[in-house]
Amino acid sequence: MKPFEKFTGLVMPMDRTNVDTDAIIPKQFLKRIERTGFGKYLFYEFRYDENDNPIKESVFNQERYQDVSILIARANFGCGSSREHAPWALADYGFKVIIAPSYADIFFNNCFNNAILPIKLDNKIMDVLFENTENISGYSLTIDLENQTINDNQGFTTSFDISPFHKHKLLNGLDDIGLTLLKEDKIDAYERTMEDKYS
Repeated sequence: MKPFEKFTGLVMPMDRTNVDTDAIIPKQFLKRIERTGFGKYLFYEFRYDENDNPIKESVFNQERYQDVSILIARANFGCGSSREHAPWALADYGFKVIIAPSYADIFFNNCFNNAILPIKLDNKIMDVLFENTENISGYSLTIDLENQTINDNQGFTTSFDISPFHKHKLLNGLDDIGLTLLKEDKIDAYERTMEDKYS
């Protein structure tokens, strides 16, 4: 994974509670074995009608929400099944940050293994972000993970909490495998000990 750096990105609103992983990436698209290529199926049933034609009213099909990298949502985002395809699809589409009041636990942890920063903010702050996103075309936020701050160019600023463990992973571009490989020398030493013991 690439280290998470401070960046400014366009914001897209998903003004729904209890968005589950089957909505994020419908089950009919789970046959792929690679992590890539899922972005075009992200929120497919929100983007296309039963004839696979784009739904004009969908935020995904509006010109102002192209090239977004920050998704704002409502409570309990990522509920439902534990499929890791959901953060795969979000990352492949281009999202680096999700901001919501709360998340399903498994989805929340899966985000950190896929270079996505899930931020928790209370409902009052979320209301401000939704209002700004609706009223300001091209609304963007600057995310500073090192200092744990969010701000825009309209005077909005807030801070967010994140565990030191998850912050370390993102800042250093480490998933669970990467964390394990940091102890590669100790793993090699242990394996040599076992080889000597049983040879």
